[in-house]
Amino acid sequence: MQEFDLNDSTADRFLLDSTGVSLVVFHSRTCANCKLARENLPKMNLPVERICWIDAGDNGGLVERYEVFHLPSMYVVKNAVFYGSVQATLAEWDIRRQVHLAQDSVPAELP
Repeated sequence: MQEFDLNDSTADRFLLDSTGVSLVVFHSRTCANCKLARENLPKMNLPVERICWIDAGDNGGLVERYEVFHLPSMYVVKNAVFYGSVQATLAEWDIRRQVHLAQDSVPAELP
């Protein structure tokens, strides 16, 4: 699984150009759960082609547009279409299930 660090100026173009499923994860360097996510998500067998990391502390524009309320926050983007948030614990089974459920929701434009 590929990993990318995105920011306010690169995220939109990257997500619009990417095919397949992207898991967009907002995190912070000072958040303990975020550190666990950053360490463990790449090791999980998730139904995504890539994880896109966005540092919430440095990218206020994206935080506002995605309406990030807690960290880490995860969102599904598939073929440039936004499928919403992933409300899951940091357990592989839960994230896998929620990614699939998100793709069954009504798609929207990227925030």
